[in-house]
Amino acid sequence: MRGLLLGGAAVLAIGAFLLHMPARAADPHVVPAPVADLATATGPQTVVLSGGCFWGVQGVFEHVKGVTRAVSGYAGGKKETADYETVSGGDTGHAESVQVTFDPRQISFGHVLQIFFSVALDPTELNRQGPDEGTQYRSEVWAVNADEARVAKAYIAQLDAAHVFARPIATRVDMLPGFYPAEAYHQDFLATHPDYPYIVYNDLPKVAALKTMFPSDYREQPTLVASGS
Repeated sequence: MRGLLLGGAAVLAIGAFLLHMPARAADPHVVPAPVADLATATGPQTVVLSGGCFWGVQGVFEHVKGVTRAVSGYAGGKKETADYETVSGGDTGHAESVQVTFDPRQISFGHVLQIFFSVALDPTELNRQGPDEGTQYRSEVWAVNADEARVAKAYIAQLDAAHVFARPIATRVDMLPGFYPAEAYHQDFLATHPDYPYIVYNDLPKVAALKTMFPSDYREQPTLVASGS
């Protein structure tokens, strides 16, 4: 996702580059639901998810019923280094992340994770996703409490034990040290730039997979940060 907000000539150059871009992450497929899940809570719940470039992860969850807000941002490092240019250096400890707020009466924490592992990323890739490389593109579940951490770790162990993926899952589970929203121009990027070459090649297929594989969870109209809806 480097080279943001480029002029027309640069976008054409990106289009040519895409012809030689490394293959996308493994094709999405529905993974089993978690055996263990959280009890239904009252009020909004949150989890922060890292799965490569935050444009695609945010774009997926903005189309998920029961998700009331999905915000692109940074997690894992200090507040002082939570800006795009610094994080892109790969040595801040931050990962591009999405804070997912959801209504547990409509979607459970476990089902949020099921969608994440099914369509938002390839969880077997270490410190990269698709064409993006570096620790800032690692996959991680940032739990906001011990119960979320317990369920997420158990779910990863369940998927590994069942050999759902051809390789072991590289996704980490850690307690959230802090979440810092990304710059405004990153928010809702998939929805506002559907023709951007990176989005077309890497991220629109994830939204299409969500619609196909989880039709009862898909909503056509995304919940956008900019609209406050």
